[in-house]
Amino acid sequence: MGIKRFKPITGGLRHAALPDFAEITKGKPEKALLVPLKGSGGRNNYGRKTARHRGAGHKRMYRLIDFKRDHIDDPATVLAIEYDPNRTCRIALIQYTSNQNKSYILAPLDLKVGESIISTNNGDVEIKAGNCMPLLKIPLGTAVHNIEIKPGKGGQMVRSAGASAQLIAREGEVAHVRLPSSEVRKVSVDCRATIGQLSNVENETVQIGKAGRNRWLGRKPQSRGVVMNPVDHPHGGGEGKAPQGNPHPVTPWGKPTKGFKTRKKRKYSDHLIVRRRGK
Repeated sequence: MGIKRFKPITGGLRHAALPDFAEITKGKPEKALLVPLKGSGGRNNYGRKTARHRGAGHKRMYRLIDFKRDHIDDPATVLAIEYDPNRTCRIALIQYTSNQNKSYILAPLDLKVGESIISTNNGDVEIKAGNCMPLLKIPLGTAVHNIEIKPGKGGQMVRSAGASAQLIAREGEVAHVRLPSSEVRKVSVDCRATIGQLSNVENETVQIGKAGRNRWLGRKPQSRGVVMNPVDHPHGGGEGKAPQGNPHPVTPWGKPTKGFKTRKKRKYSDHLIVRRRGK
């Protein structure tokens, strides 16, 4: 796994820095674990555009990921490490010993083909990448990912490439977890998490290289407000190259943006946050 650069034989390759996919061991996905994925183009169920600058993009099939890991005490063997176009980290194809069923999980950094992993409620299994267990049974200081917010609902936190959280404390029925954003959050000790850091850690160093690659990802070009006319954006207009002029940057509809906090003042999960990010 690494980043490769290219000889500048074209403008698009001159600045490109792309994954070398060295860790991928299987080309085609498991057909039984695919479902169709229809693009919305940024439109809601009325067909009205609610998210700008989205559309087109390459066709994709969705890979069914097992976020719950609810095959308790059933060992599974890693068959392959695969690419998933719907997420930044890699996914692992595993096969369970008892019924030979296959499923996809998020692939941790050090997971290798042929290894055996397990999901358990006991603390007597090895603390190694890929094993899943409740936070109550995980040693303090361990790096974890795919953390549940509600017991049994499936992992919802820490699922992107290279991410990991750290279990830093336990107090009765509550565990304190330091998230990648540096936020410390309370989670029930009955919530499950997977050991290890997620794969594709160099994803943040990828450089797109050309506009066309963004179009493959379904991202359409954006125009800055300052280059528009006043009829199109509050920042538009002026003679020559003008600054935005507005002391508080706004969206095309006049709402504050660029650093304006949009979190609700009284959110239901406020009492679960021990320390905010950036504090």
